[in-house]
Amino acid sequence: MAGILDLLNSDLGKTLISGASKQFGQDEGKTTSALNAAFPLILGAMKNNASTPDGASGLLKALGNDKHSGGILDNLGSILGGGGVDQNVLDDGAGILGHVFGGREQNVAQAVSKSSGIDLDTAMNILKVAGPLVMGALGKETRQKGVADQNGIGDLLGGMLGGASNEQQSLVTRLLDADGDGSIIDDVAGMILGGGKKKGGLGGLLGGLFGK
Repeated sequence: MAGILDLLNSDLGKTLISGASKQFGQDEGKTTSALNAAFPLILGAMKNNASTPDGASGLLKALGNDKHSGGILDNLGSILGGGGVDQNVLDDGAGILGHVFGGREQNVAQAVSKSSGIDLDTAMNILKVAGPLVMGALGKETRQKGVADQNGIGDLLGGMLGGASNEQQSLVTRLLDADGDGSIIDDVAGMILGGGKKKGGLGGLLGGLFGK
């Protein structure tokens, strides 16, 4: 679980931030902000989906795939250190986002863009990289802990989110239900930017996740 909780403060996180910054032409501060937003939004949406038996079953099946065994975490340097991000990773990420966000990934990318100051296309690409990383970390944990049912995956996701409150989970749900008018997207971006100002909000969650 610590692999996600401390990801951006670890050596792996430094490789991720540095590699993604170079690949997408952004400074490391904005890339860090974007990843700070992307990880908990993806995890929160997964937790939301796993609250139903069908959703939990689908997630566990996907985590059972060999490409989500955690190997991506060991190969991060080669994935982000070459001439371009591996297209297979981006394609996998796009598929993950589609399943997790149910076609609302554009709303999520807008929230990440607004909170970090990066453009929308780059926000989407960072989400596409973050998706397989989250799945890899989750897949590794489910194998190590023998997670095989809805309660198990729900507890694992809850732990990785640092015990997200109902308010935080509701915010993620509302973001996925947003009609694209920008209001909830601004709310999410504001709470992310708020950092520790609103301890019970998403900003508090981000601070707990990454110690920022």
